Amino acid sequence: MKDLFSGIAMLALAVGLVVGIIFGGVAIWSQLRVYNATSIGKAELARADQNRQILITQAKAEKEAAELRAEAIHVMGKAAKDFPEYRQQEFMAAFGEALREGNISQIIYVPTEANIPVLEANRLRPAAQ
Repeated sequence: MKDLFSGIAMLALAVGLVVGIIFGGVAIWSQLRVYNATSIGKAELARADQNRQILITQAKAEKEAAELRAEAIHVMGKAAKDFPEYRQQEFMAAFGEALREGNISQIIYVPTEANIPVLEANRLRPAAQ
């Protein structure tokens, strides 16, 4: 009888041990899932924060570039207002650069007077008397 009780006790101990391991494994598994979910959440938060910082930096750079462009336009406008020949000089510089780069294949000269083309059509008209 003693062997029977000791066999039952060993069986109960083994079953208890297996059940304890299963419940312990489930508890550990659920803690690992919570830890994993926490880690994933922290990584997503860090990624979102990084993306926000990138957008802020880009916006600041665009704002600074716009301010510099506005300042350059203001300076050019002031120069054009104070120096009427400024526009001609800018045109000549752009024209010369286009010639150097080979972007102009043909030049046609049109004589002008006060920026109005001088046309030869009036040359043969009889003078008013």
